[in-house]
Amino acid sequence: MLDITIKSFETLTKAELYAILRIRSEVFVVEQLIAYQDLDQKDQKAMHIIGRIDSEIVAYTRIFKPNDYFKYASIGRVLVAKKYRRFNYGRDIVKASISAIEAQYGETTIKISAQLYLKRFYTELGFESYGDVYLEDEIPHTAMLKQN
Repeated sequence: MLDITIKSFETLTKAELYAILRIRSEVFVVEQLIAYQDLDQKDQKAMHIIGRIDSEIVAYTRIFKPNDYFKYASIGRVLVAKKYRRFNYGRDIVKASISAIEAQYGETTIKISAQLYLKRFYTELGFESYGDVYLEDEIPHTAMLKQN
């Protein structure tokens, strides 16, 4: 079971920030073989959803209120460390992120920019794809919206 915490940028410890940046680099740069600018000046506005197993960060997202990133509240940088993917922690961290958006921002409409191969995963969590497929950092993506 994931131990999930929600923190603002200001309340992250140096060790937590380092661990978050390390796992984001591990998944989005090393594993996906894409050189891109992960440090995008958006972390300061985000709330960070951190999933731990035995104090190790193994799952993560960041959430934004409306108009910080998209017109709607949003979830981004969704990840689970490779060796933990078989435990459905992806679902757990996304569900926690949806709940956090509702609790923190009072919003139920959420937009994501999803990697195309994860479209079914997000559809099962209530998101609907719209618009054309587009490339983001050389990876096919689709815009998706969840409305309640």
